[in-house]
Amino acid sequence: MTSKAPNNNWWRGGVIYQIYPRSYQDSNADGIGDLPGITARLEHIARLGADGIWLSPFFKSPMKDFGYDVSDYCDVDPMFGTLDDFKALIARAHELGLKVMIDQVLSHTSDQHPWFVESRASRDNPKADWYVWANPKDDGNPPNNWLSIFGGSAWQWDTRRCQYYLHNFLTSQPDLNFHHPEVQQALLDSVQFWLELGVDGYRLDTANFYFHDQQLRDNPPRGEPRRDNPDPAVNPFNPYAWQWHHFDKSRPENLPFLQKLRALLDQYPDTTMVGEIGDDDGLARVAEYTSGGDKLHMAYCFDLLGEPHSAPFLQGVLQRFTDVVGDGWPCWALSNHDCVRSATRWGGPNPDPRLLRLAAAFQVSLRGTVCLYQGEELGLPEANVAFEDLQDPYGITMWPEYKGRDGCRTPMPWQADAPNAGFSAARSTWLPVDAAHRALAVDQQTGKPGSLLGYFTQLLAWRKQQATLVHGSMKVWPSHPQVLVFEREHEGQRVLCAFNFSDAPASIDLPAAWQAARTLSGSGLTGGQHQGSALHFEPWGGLHLQA
Repeated sequence: MTSKAPNNNWWRGGVIYQIYPRSYQDSNADGIGDLPGITARLEHIARLGADGIWLSPFFKSPMKDFGYDVSDYCDVDPMFGTLDDFKALIARAHELGLKVMIDQVLSHTSDQHPWFVESRASRDNPKADWYVWANPKDDGNPPNNWLSIFGGSAWQWDTRRCQYYLHNFLTSQPDLNFHHPEVQQALLDSVQFWLELGVDGYRLDTANFYFHDQQLRDNPPRGEPRRDNPDPAVNPFNPYAWQWHHFDKSRPENLPFLQKLRALLDQYPDTTMVGEIGDDDGLARVAEYTSGGDKLHMAYCFDLLGEPHSAPFLQGVLQRFTDVVGDGWPCWALSNHDCVRSATRWGGPNPDPRLLRLAAAFQVSLRGTVCLYQGEELGLPEANVAFEDLQDPYGITMWPEYKGRDGCRTPMPWQADAPNAGFSAARSTWLPVDAAHRALAVDQQTGKPGSLLGYFTQLLAWRKQQATLVHGSMKVWPSHPQVLVFEREHEGQRVLCAFNFSDAPASIDLPAAWQAARTLSGSGLTGGQHQGSALHFEPWGGLHLQA
């Protein structure tokens, strides 16, 4: 057995900054962000106080789903640069003390990947079974009732083989057959390729979608979801939410493959993996996939990526987390490239700056790793993208009730008065810069007292000094209609974290054990006061106490 390489666990309680390459910085004036552009802007992330970056896909791709449809796992798409550009990015990141994680899309490929081109050519070629193929029912219909996340059946008819192939996403994203040992090995080889180039870890796209039920059993019905369903994973406008997804994902065969992935990464020092979990019970799956120290290092689900953010809702999420996660490790995100930006989702069209600060303090106080999405440190609201400017196939299909993901993917604003807010010197950009983002640009917030960017920088620097918040256990207090409270404990040190998630003043009584505690200052969080046996909060106020 190969011995494990050392791992300093930098990721365990660290801060990861997600970059969407198309929208971070354009270096060649074509209106699309690229790797050299990212390299030129890495100092911003280092100054912010992040420990590493996660790059959304930059591999060769026809870009039907903006890089999540890979046609070559081991090369850079010319749109983003070259392998040498990627090596330069890694070198610069490491100079700045930043780890580099890349997005690995293993569950499916592009239909233009050479593997699929060969697989669909006949039923008896060497890669005929590398994808999920099935015969139609006797009446010609698909083999079962599985649905695509992007709408409609998850099965697409192919005239070459006169069979259906499975696609959990776009028809141009056929699913690989993980039941085939050669497929698993080919994917492990692609993972190793980037490890050899020096990457420090992976974000695994749709990590619970790898295996399907070989019997192709129908998913059981769930019924039409309520329009006001509080579950962030349920899109009531998408028929996908009408099923319990027992057979098309989260299969038990996934676990041994995750163990193979972990064994590979364990050969390389200080590496990590975070898995994206989209499941009917996301927290349970996070627990399952990160337990035991032999699968994923960490994972995230969508519980904090929806609109609900009241104290009772958040208390329920965290209590459920503490009940099921065991020795697993979560990665907490409030925004990413797949959901409405948190400033708008939680704060509405005119978010209160106090709420944005409270949300950030809440996120960095949780047990787990923190993931920040580009622009979150600026308080960017969801961009308003006109229908004629939409790029996301999900939004184009689901319009107008669901506008897709373009609103969270618009270019990063660097300079308020520059063309395209400093993102690009091109005449036009792949998505337009939102006019409302200019006033929030990096140059408008850098060094400005009271700016959200300054607050994030102070908050992350403070957190690094709080071993209890980085490493400690978590105990959630009972639900309160306005105030969320939980305790963190590490090596005898205890910190109480309290947040008023409401626009009205609030008070809570303190048990005797906390009445003599001191206020832990330095985070920049305001609006909370400790007065003897009680805590008092202004709207969107919070504080930390240390016992």
